[in-house]
Amino acid sequence: MKYKGYLIDLDGTMYRGKEPIPEAPDFIHRLREAKIPFLFVTNNSTKTPEDVAANLQDNFGIEAHVEEIFTSSLATAAYLKSLHHGEKVYTIGEKGLKEALSVAGFKEDEINPDYVVVGLDQKVTYEELKTATLAIRNGARYVVTNRDTNLPTEIGLVPGAGSLAALLTTATRVEPTFVGKPETLIMEQALERIKLSADEVLMVGDNYETDILAGIRSHIDTLLVFTGFTSREDLEKVEVQPTYQIDSLKEWTVE
Repeated sequence: MKYKGYLIDLDGTMYRGKEPIPEAPDFIHRLREAKIPFLFVTNNSTKTPEDVAANLQDNFGIEAHVEEIFTSSLATAAYLKSLHHGEKVYTIGEKGLKEALSVAGFKEDEINPDYVVVGLDQKVTYEELKTATLAIRNGARYVVTNRDTNLPTEIGLVPGAGSLAALLTTATRVEPTFVGKPETLIMEQALERIKLSADEVLMVGDNYETDILAGIRSHIDTLLVFTGFTSREDLEKVEVQPTYQIDSLKEWTVE
């Protein structure tokens, strides 16, 4: 089937940590040659779109432009704007999240925020978690960039944004709103950005639990590539299968 656009995951699909995936640059080149629009859709909230594009180009030889990057930070900022509930935020997160919220017009306020927004923060302190807990218990809306509990690294699985969220949920007994994959929130926004409907695009990723479920929940066809998180053995255990599955991106024909 010919698709008018692609939504493409990054880690595990375009690269693995700091390791290149050899077929990825050519896959993107073929999309460009065919004049098929695409968005890189990532749960990573720590980097700005500029940083993500530079990483793809400089470290992996993948042509990427800022307007082709859609992060969970951008999706979170847009979601908060849509609520019209105030402009004061208390943020646990890194540069990518804080910059996205600032550009969207939100102001940091640790005393009486309208929202507590949580993303991955590798330098988070107990004091910051305490401030967030008190704000949520005092009525601030609680929003998390993504529910990823762990991140794969060269030394093993380390805590992700979902793990920080679990701590705050335990401390507050309040369940957050999650924005990133596999939620439909980020996918709806991605479709708006690429200006296509769900039946016109293909979601490409390596992780059934995030990329593929995001597509399934949003009624978007999915392509699982076995270069990252999910294995064929993992896939045998799930009831709803991806639309397509391949070992390598070089197997996929771009029409």
